[in-house]
Amino acid sequence: MKLLIASDIHGSAYWCEKLLHAFDNEKADTLLLLGDLLYHGPRNELPQGYDPKKVFEMLNNKKDKILCVRGNCDADVDQMVLEFPITQETLILELDGNVLYATHGHKENAAHPPHMCREFYLLNGHFHVPTIESKKGFTYVNPGSISLPKEGSAHSYIVYENGVFTLKQL
Repeated sequence: MKLLIASDIHGSAYWCEKLLHAFDNEKADTLLLLGDLLYHGPRNELPQGYDPKKVFEMLNNKKDKILCVRGNCDADVDQMVLEFPITQETLILELDGNVLYATHGHKENAAHPPHMCREFYLLNGHFHVPTIESKKGFTYVNPGSISLPKEGSAHSYIVYENGVFTLKQL
């Protein structure tokens, strides 16, 4: 299975459209979203092309291809307009013999990892900085932010295929 992993769209129709073009171009099977889909949050600037209604319409057009975890800026009301589940805080996948533990990152992250009985990959968004880094007992994977990258990073996502994570830029 080929995954495209992205996070922190924050209501940007401009960057969401670019993400969905990348998803199609990558020919990925599934789009794994790590939260913060529709709203920019009180600490962030408005992203380019801020239009949450357009974002949920675009994402709903891919609803059969999306897996998602809830971010700290996602609200219960968002589930009323999104046609795929967004309310679970964690998602655990086993692919190619690897355990992928996906969560937004505001609770469990590289500094506060979940306890697992074997080596795993911890997938987070939240920090808006792309990272792939080996830690004791896990590998930390963060695709950065689609719309509001921080620390001079690019608008980015990660592709997972055949056990390999590859960081890519929009």
